[in-house]
Amino acid sequence: MNPGMPPPFDVKLMNIAASLLFMGFFVLLVAAAAWWAVRNPVFAIAGITVQGDTAHNNAVTLRANVAPRLAGNFFTINLTKAREAFEAVPWVRKAVVRRDFPNRLRVQLQEHKAVALWGTDGESKLINNFGEVFEANVGDVEHEELPRLAGPADQAPQVLAMYQAVKPLFEALDLSVDHVTLSARGSWQVELETGALVELGRGTADEVIARTQRFTQSLTQVVSRYNRRPEALQSADLRHADGYAIRLRGVATTVVGEAKK
Repeated sequence: MNPGMPPPFDVKLMNIAASLLFMGFFVLLVAAAAWWAVRNPVFAIAGITVQGDTAHNNAVTLRANVAPRLAGNFFTINLTKAREAFEAVPWVRKAVVRRDFPNRLRVQLQEHKAVALWGTDGESKLINNFGEVFEANVGDVEHEELPRLAGPADQAPQVLAMYQAVKPLFEALDLSVDHVTLSARGSWQVELETGALVELGRGTADEVIARTQRFTQSLTQVVSRYNRRPEALQSADLRHADGYAIRLRGVATTVVGEAKK
């Protein structure tokens, strides 16, 4: 046969048939291996290794709560659904689930870090350091030490940011902020540990913070005129254009202009 000539048609046909047979055999082999892997008990999930934050959920409790919700073996388990099962556990903010050959799962957990109570008194919601509201057993934290924040749910990060901004301003006067509330109309209110209510009013965050800073910087000087200390504050209204109104225990309401501070 001349090497420069194309092979006869029957030879081509035999080569194609051989290739198809080989591919078919290979597919059957892969399918058989996959079927064996799926059915083999060696690859059934035998354990879960839990790493990361487990302050509120120990590994034993997590496995007991999540394992019944997991379906499949090492190869067939849906990692997305497994992650969702872990993230449905109270206090778990984020879970990363990986396969650990041949029959285990490895889970890295991040728990919520509660920085405040959220909502009205009696609600069991908390807010974490990312400004995310979550539900958990309030009894799991020392909630007496946590402030209470409230406002529209979609503005929780802004409420947390406002608390973090005004807290040091009042602490400079040895006053602790217990509540920060944002009304549906955008008005801010602070309640101090002493029970004093401070109306911060509306405006951008920068405007409200600046108004609060002017108030806290002048309060000591104002109350000293009446032989009082800042903790004598009963209420304050910062919504006035040119000053603020305060009420002190044992003293009549006083309006202080900014020019007189």
